[in-house]
Amino acid sequence: MTADDWTRLCGLLDDDPELSGSVLRAFSDPADHVAGQGQDLPDRGTESADDVDPWFVMIDGLDESGALAYLDGEDSGVELADALAGLPRVFRTGADTEPVADVDGGLEDAIVRADEMLAPHGLRLVFLAEDSDAYPLVAVPSENVSEIVALAERLGHEARTFG
Repeated sequence: MTADDWTRLCGLLDDDPELSGSVLRAFSDPADHVAGQGQDLPDRGTESADDVDPWFVMIDGLDESGALAYLDGEDSGVELADALAGLPRVFRTGADTEPVADVDGGLEDAIVRADEMLAPHGLRLVFLAEDSDAYPLVAVPSENVSEIVALAERLGHEARTFG
């Protein structure tokens, strides 16, 4: 696990330069990251530098920048369609996400359908494992998926697709 891996992963997931900066700070100097967060520490049980995980800092950064569709396991295609429509990469394609709302079945079925709908636009949905009932999803260029999955694994985390 290196700073270069974190930098590369952040760049593949989003083009926000602030994302890699905050993740690198969490990786290389967790105490500085905690000190810089002050009262704004996310509700992740982060009380000291020992609790800082760059992976969660990355997920939070993606969420704050609007690049993440953050869903709950009990959500349906309706919530997924709404969340995807707000993602800048999806919005820029002009893809109609409304049919995702009509998917029968659970959230994972809707994710598979959404992934199929985004593929012709050169995008895939990548799941960034967090906790058992959360579904943080980011739309990424299709050509980045394999490298994202490999980097996440090398960093001790899970990223995967549903299709």
